[in-house]
Order: sequence, then structure tokens, then C-alpha cells
Amino acid sequence: MSVRWDCCKISLQAPPLDYSFRGISFIQDLLTEEPRTGLKVIKRSAGGKLLTQAVRLNNNTINELTDFASTMEQLLEYPDELSWVDLSFNDLSTIDPVLTMYPDLRALNLHGNSIQNLGEVDKLAVLPRLRTLTLHGNPIEEEKGYRSYVLSVLPQLKSFDFSGVTKQDRSTATFWRRMNVKPKVVKKRRNNY
Repeated sequence: MSVRWDCCKISLQAPPLDYSFRGISFIQDLLTEEPRTGLKVIKRSAGGKLLTQAVRLNNNTINELTDFASTMEQLLEYPDELSWVDLSFNDLSTIDPVLTMYPDLRALNLHGNSIQNLGEVDKLAVLPRLRTLTLHGNPIEEEKGYRSYVLSVLPQLKSFDFSGVTKQDRSTATFWRRMNVKPKVVKKRRNNY
């Protein structure tokens, strides 16, 4: 257990695995592409996998996240502890459900993509630790009630679109939800005796 704990401490302090500005179109390209090097080197486990909890994939041409989970498993020692993913400035038109497989995800950058349906945000509601989200620069930003909708679906956010979430934002989101989202009607079953 102490070896895993030591590796986890190292990965918490490690810089992100950086594949930004690499012209990547497919996630599986990460396996053959060399990540950017930074001032700090990402340490490797005894098995050769990287000890980090953050991945930068921004400014590429990714339009789908096929093979994301399997690629992370091949690259990272503890992929289930992924806490920060930057997919900004790509060509994503949806929020892929694969991102919901990472319950420790705390920060997700999706700004500058092609997400058109505001309902895509609903998929992220299952991420209990998500605190930071960016979506500006997507077509959904033009939707009426955009900020209130997102904050009503994800009330745990502390920062949205690089702006802190205030008490007023939360209050507005709660009011907006009451006024715009119809409660689901539960049909009662009749007993046929």
C-alpha cells in the first residue's frame, strides 16, 4: 500500500502529460506521439507508466474520444485517478460519456469546441468532484440561459468559464431551473386485482 501511496503523492505533484499543439486527430495517436517536455519531468512507475493525474490535449483536431479509456490505461499508472483533462480547442461536437468514467475528475476544459446541444452538459452530472469546467467558445454558449442551465445541472462547480461561481449565480441557477425545467411526472400503477 505504501508504494501506491508514494506513487499517488508523486502523481499529484506531477506536471500534466502534455500533447497540446501536436496535430493529433485520434486519441490512439498518443501512443506513438511524443508528449511535450516541460521544466519538470513526469516520473514513471516501475512498470514504465507515467505518474500524473493530468492530461493536456488542447489545440489539436480531435473530434471523438474513441479509445480514450484504453489509451489512458496504457499511458498512466493510475488512470482511474485522472483529475484534470484539457480538451479545449479541438473539434468535439459532443461530451463523450467516457469522461464520466473518471470519478476523481476535478477540472475539465472543453472551451473552443463545436458542442451544439446544451443537454450534453447533463452527462457531467455524475462527476461528484468536478469543480472547474469551461465550455465558452462552443455554439451552446449562445443558448438562452446558458450559464444558469450549466450551474443548475452542476451545482458543485466553483469555477465556470474561468469565472468564480458566486452565491448570486447559484441563486439565479436555482430560480432558472424552477422556471424552465418541468418536473418529471411519475405515473402511478393501477393494481389490477
